Amino acid sequence: MAEVRACGVGDVAPGTMRRVVVDGRPVCVARIPGEDGGDEWYAIGDTCSHQDFPLSDGELWVEEREVECPQHGATFSLRTGEPLTLPATRPVPAYPVRVDGDDVWITLP
Repeated sequence: MAEVRACGVGDVAPGTMRRVVVDGRPVCVARIPGEDGGDEWYAIGDTCSHQDFPLSDGELWVEEREVECPQHGATFSLRTGEPLTLPATRPVPAYPVRVDGDDVWITLP
């Protein structure tokens, strides 16, 4: 496993997500404001497992910790990458995230 820098903290506004390419892999990085004033960070594969559409172009469901694919409406857990609604049936990768100062790091397999 390798830990790599995905982006800067300032590259993703609270309550949003964005696509980054890390080591040739498209990754959807999401930043969700936490109740304690800190932020929760998530990183999942940015390609819908149903039809290869960028998840980062979809809708972020902050309370549910989910992202909805804009193409056909499949939703995925930001925590696990598991599909939660059809038409997707296969998970997308979920990557551990660590914030160090102004840098967001993810661990790739």
